[in-house]
Amino acid sequence: MPHQAWITGDCDIHDIGFGADGAPLFVNTLFGCLATVSPGYSFRPLWRPPFISRLAAEDRCHLNGVALVEGAPRYVTAVSRSDVADGWRDRRVDGGVVIAVPDGAVVADGLSMPHSPRWHDGRLWLLNSGTGEFGTVDLASGRFVPVAFLPGFARGLAFVGGHAVIGLSLPRESRTFSGLPIDAALAARDVEPRCGLAVIDLATGDMAHWVRIEGVVRELYDVGVLPGCAARRHSASGPTRSSG
Repeated sequence: MPHQAWITGDCDIHDIGFGADGAPLFVNTLFGCLATVSPGYSFRPLWRPPFISRLAAEDRCHLNGVALVEGAPRYVTAVSRSDVADGWRDRRVDGGVVIAVPDGAVVADGLSMPHSPRWHDGRLWLLNSGTGEFGTVDLASGRFVPVAFLPGFARGLAFVGGHAVIGLSLPRESRTFSGLPIDAALAARDVEPRCGLAVIDLATGDMAHWVRIEGVVRELYDVGVLPGCAARRHSASGPTRSSG
């Protein structure tokens, strides 16, 4: 049940988390910074990449993802290092970067629209969405190491046991999603993009389970895992619990 709510201005918020102090922390994509809520103001900036010269509502680099480590932001993803309004769209194919917080060092580059960085089991995982790949970042070399191919535009990553749960979206019919490497990768595998969930076995890279979502829902941005919860099924005699 919701117990508290916060109101911001127009920030085009992407990833959201909670810091060690319990305060909400979010990626303020429109202004290219990490931020938190602020009474009486649209937001309070906490950090921005060193290549962003000033805060402006211009979505310069499309900062979108944050990985928290022990309640503190440690890594962020951006589609480019652009410092002009909407400049990230010109670098969608290979301009993506992973940036360390707070020093601002670029720890990986050459990515295609990276999303959803997550720290899990001592490694940094992310979605290289423009290529359709899920994998890890070798922080020593700065190399992205693919683990699995995903038949859809991937955003949203969570872990349960030895598996990753990943959200898949259908590409929008716009320039933003056209001309990416994933187009050729899907064609080479003779498959159409899908909307839904993919459950990847971290040990093998196999898609152990999947869910297709059809109809009016075409995109997912994030996913979450609620351990210990069970679905309830309704029948003529009343609700029953499912073990799934």
